[in-house]
Amino acid sequence: MEAHPAYKPIAGYMKRYPMLAGSMFQVHNDLMLAQQWEGLEAVELAAAGRVVFRGRRTKTDDKVQYVVPCSLAESLSLAWFGAVFRELDGVQEVHLGITSEDSSVVYYKLSRGIVKPPL
Repeated sequence: MEAHPAYKPIAGYMKRYPMLAGSMFQVHNDLMLAQQWEGLEAVELAAAGRVVFRGRRTKTDDKVQYVVPCSLAESLSLAWFGAVFRELDGVQEVHLGITSEDSSVVYYKLSRGIVKPPL
């Protein structure tokens, strides 16, 4: 993994959060290479105990999006989600980048509070 060109930008975070390193690396690569996000950067959320990725989906999309990498095997709580939203003050939605052992990534959108689904 250390030899991969995408490792260097997030190496420090992967060493700080070794239990999340696989999910971070997998989601970072998917966003950067497959989804081709622009301005992709890691943001540490100390109270939530992890790193989120911030960027834009395309060059024409001005809206900044946040993705929280996690593993399918993790147990996450509502209190933990609350900590993520508190640290990302003003952000109304985040995406979970859920990784599995077969290297797939599934993205789920989480919104702050109760939100009516689009019609």
